[in-house]
Amino acid sequence: MTQDEFGFNAHRRGTAVFALSFHHPATLDAAIIRAGWAIWSMAPRDGDATAGDLLVGSFLASEARVALIDARGPSDAGLRAAQALGAVIAATGAAMLVAVPDAQPDTLEAFIAAGATHVLAPDADDAMLHAALKLAERHARRTLDVRRRRSHADGEVGEVHRWIADAMDRGESCLAIIVALSRLDLINAAHGRPAGTMLLRAVEARIQAAAAEAFGDSAIVARSGGAEFVMACVVDPSRARAVAETLEAVLAQPFLAGAVPIRLGARLGLATSQASEDPAGLLARAGEALRQAQAGDGVMLRFAHPGDVTPLDVLAADLHHAIERGEIDIVFQPQVAIKTGRITGVEALARWRHPTLGPLGADPLFAAAERADLGLALSDHIQQIALQRAARWPAGLSHLRLSINITAADVARAGFARLFLDRVASSGFPIERLTAEITETGLIRELDRAAAVLDTLRQAGVRIAIDDFGTGYSSLAYLTSLPIDYIKLDRALVTEVDASRRDRVVVRGIIRIAAQLGMGIIAEGVETHEQAELLGRLGCETYQGFLRAAPLDEDALRTMVEEEMECAA
Repeated sequence: MTQDEFGFNAHRRGTAVFALSFHHPATLDAAIIRAGWAIWSMAPRDGDATAGDLLVGSFLASEARVALIDARGPSDAGLRAAQALGAVIAATGAAMLVAVPDAQPDTLEAFIAAGATHVLAPDADDAMLHAALKLAERHARRTLDVRRRRSHADGEVGEVHRWIADAMDRGESCLAIIVALSRLDLINAAHGRPAGTMLLRAVEARIQAAAAEAFGDSAIVARSGGAEFVMACVVDPSRARAVAETLEAVLAQPFLAGAVPIRLGARLGLATSQASEDPAGLLARAGEALRQAQAGDGVMLRFAHPGDVTPLDVLAADLHHAIERGEIDIVFQPQVAIKTGRITGVEALARWRHPTLGPLGADPLFAAAERADLGLALSDHIQQIALQRAARWPAGLSHLRLSINITAADVARAGFARLFLDRVASSGFPIERLTAEITETGLIRELDRAAAVLDTLRQAGVRIAIDDFGTGYSSLAYLTSLPIDYIKLDRALVTEVDASRRDRVVVRGIIRIAAQLGMGIIAEGVETHEQAELLGRLGCETYQGFLRAAPLDEDALRTMVEEEMECAA
């Protein structure tokens, strides 16, 4: 045997058992080797043996299919080690054999709940150890075989093509879903590559389990490389949206890296098969839908339209019924103070839960509204919903500012300021916590009128923000002509602020001008800690973006703020 710098002993002839002993490690190692098993063993040292990240990383490095925890002894270190390893055992399909300290029902239940697949009596001899290891190894091998059968090729996307082709030949309708994890590099940086590897396995296992539960053999799952996965299933097109939303909900649940819960961002692209379409075409449309979801402003799931074309006239016709059917909804994206990391406000964003195309963001929604001549009706509806929802927030959210969008058409409407202020008053939302955001490109033609309308709102207590600042061609004129409290840096400037010197110079200049004029800065589209830290050094006070959260429903927002307050207490 050799001993590495962490105190792990590796028997290098085809490692099969990852052994962790809190009783007599040398005796356990010898018994495993006498039974004919190769071993990667870990001896407790200064309490490190139960550190979640260390255990997970060591288990993954061992490539073992069986973890043996010798939990005999007076301490609860063995149980804590089992709890730390439970998630990675389940994710990889491995087995966990525990030599329990006693045979009391509560003890056995605790280890089973932690993830143990097999237990060994405290007084077990070598023969029992050998038999238990064989059973655990058989369990792991069968679990792996089942997963391979479910995926048909265990990660070979070519097999997915063949599977879809066979289903299409039988005249069945197929749904293709491509899942991409967001910013796995941040997980690797924060928790180490072993944790990232474990999470990839856990994601695949979770997708496979969801597919097997819903469709049995009528589904296939494979990893398509990197942090992407592909799933195909035979399903009626009318159920496609429900399937996708179920999978999205499954992936939204936290994963564990050791004992640390981690929430992964995931984007999904979907397509249902069309007549005379081949598997490559189906997967290509699902891939294009995924790219649209990745490029969007918070839409996590995107459906591909047949032929990848969604005629605006069709959407415009659908929109006539969307409001009355309650398909237009609101989500809230947190705005975070860079210095403290605390959520200080939210922006209300419109979402169209289209019955066949899935969730659509603001761009197609307002484009359809313009085509249907429903822009003002839609804007009224969205503002009313946002204000009414926020007015009902519980006390835990009572400190948050609410930002809602107003359009160029709103500003141009006669009597808009009074109409808007009456809407705020009737909702009951405190006007001193309200910000109205208007996109800068919509102000160019009506600058004087916009100044008068915004000044009326501001005098009544509403704060004013210019959205998407930095992309229009008359930006500087707004700073001197309009009553502005905040400038929202466009995501196009923020995306490259830590990589492009030119973008950094522009952002620094905007922030300095805003500071001289007494205006605050909010950066949109922040996705990395590096971007947030750099923006903070440049003088930006607040950001919103996927670094903290995608747009959330009210329950998720409340949970996030409550967790933040508990951590600060």
